[in-house]
Amino acid sequence: MPRPRRRLVSTCIGSVTAGLLATGAALAAPEENRAEDSGTAMGAYLDYGPNGVARIRQLSRWLGGKDIRVGHTYLPGDQWAGIEGRVSFLEDWARWRRADDDRMFVLNVPMQARNEERVSDQQVGRLIRAGAQGLYDEHFRRLAERLVSLGVPDTVIVLGWEMNGVTYTHRCRPDPANWKVYWRRIVDVMRTVPGQKFKFDFAPNRGTDAIGWTKCYPGDDYVDIIGMDSYDQDPGQTFDDQISQPYGLQKHVDFARAHRKAISYPEWGLFRRGDNPEYVRRMLGWIEQNKPLYHTITDYCPHGVWQCKQNPQSSKVFRSALTPAVPGPVTPTPVVPTPVVPTPVVPTPVVPTPVVPTPQVPIPEVPTPQVPTPAVPTPEAPTPAVPTPQVPTPQVPTPAVPTPQVPTPLPEPSTAEPSPVVPSPEVPTPVDPSTGPLEPEPEPSPEVPEPGTPSPEVPKPSPAAPSPVGPAPVTPSPAVPKPAPTPATPLPQPQQPPLNSMQWCVPINFGEWLSKLVGKQSVCVKVDLGEGSGFWPF
Repeated sequence: MPRPRRRLVSTCIGSVTAGLLATGAALAAPEENRAEDSGTAMGAYLDYGPNGVARIRQLSRWLGGKDIRVGHTYLPGDQWAGIEGRVSFLEDWARWRRADDDRMFVLNVPMQARNEERVSDQQVGRLIRAGAQGLYDEHFRRLAERLVSLGVPDTVIVLGWEMNGVTYTHRCRPDPANWKVYWRRIVDVMRTVPGQKFKFDFAPNRGTDAIGWTKCYPGDDYVDIIGMDSYDQDPGQTFDDQISQPYGLQKHVDFARAHRKAISYPEWGLFRRGDNPEYVRRMLGWIEQNKPLYHTITDYCPHGVWQCKQNPQSSKVFRSALTPAVPGPVTPTPVVPTPVVPTPVVPTPVVPTPVVPTPQVPIPEVPTPQVPTPAVPTPEAPTPAVPTPQVPTPQVPTPAVPTPQVPTPLPEPSTAEPSPVVPSPEVPTPVDPSTGPLEPEPEPSPEVPEPGTPSPEVPKPSPAAPSPVGPAPVTPSPAVPKPAPTPATPLPQPQQPPLNSMQWCVPINFGEWLSKLVGKQSVCVKVDLGEGSGFWPF
């Protein structure tokens, strides 16, 4: 197995190699087939102290600005003071980690002092049993407190790495059962420190080595990550052998998947076969395929690709694969215009829609009959004429027999308004004074004639010629004409207005068709000037 210094360098190389794998470069031509960053954190072991911290930036520039997210170092295992973290370079690493929340600090921690002094298996067995009994608990408590105080409570602790080999005093083969108990005690002690968030990485060497590494597995409750250190060396002549060998790369992936754990590659790089670009390509491809939580290449000779100049071909593959792709100039593709062939427009004949007329049903107009309002004349009171007294010759008047007059039938109603007839007052004929004044006979009440019966006119008495003998003047009494005898009842005639009365009749025209139904009608207005009317002056 490699010596301790080589281990530290190997860790850095593993980080660098992990970065290459993350690019997903093709095995045959990584320069032309860069893979996108898979999200796997990449780093390298560059030095254990401040130089290692400073070289992270330089490695990033060499890789074209690649983000180096993992800082990886080792605690010295010669004395317990180193294992307790009483070394100054931890402060430099803690400062680097705190500068960016996306960074990860990986710390390899030995489980025993004198870790690289080739201690015998018998003595290793006694040390393992002492640790299982709690003899070394305080050393790991102090380490946990130191890391929390530095502000790196989430450090990934690679505890007792390569425990299945023969190199380190913290190896598992002398007493696997107590070795697992000892691991659990360390984890329990460190987890009791307030504020800690540690992750514990169980990282054996690839292959069987001294013991199958699954026999040293302490249990899922005490392991957060299952890692593997894998250098280009036996067993296995090819990379495919490294995958399929017992406890090889495939077994590692399958075991972690079965226990639902994340995987990692804390150390990987070149070794027994020198400058081997094929190994670098294949390892980067494997990392890209299986997506570990992180990987770090051990970058010093003979393992490295940046600080070790004896591996130029592998260095070229590594750098080409991990350098971020820079987009080149975009050559515009000429656009060939597609000729537009006009599509002939075929006019669509417009078929007129026939208009069906809607039959109009005439609505008969019903004339509204207009009833004329008859004009009612204002009756005028006759002014009685006062006769001038004359001395008449007393004569007995001979009454004249009135000739009945046939009343003229009323004309047909016309639309013309009637003219009112103004009655003329009768002039009384003077009576012979010798006869004395005549008592006026009561005026007969006018009879209402039957319809159509004419009323006889009362003749006016003619004044007698004055006698040559002048009798004493007598004041004449007004003579009241007597009504003529009532003739026989004639056939019904239209009603005539009585004496001293006026009547107007206005025909009503309802139209031709309505008149046929109701007959001819008229409206009559009568004005009575008789004794009872209040206009009778005599």
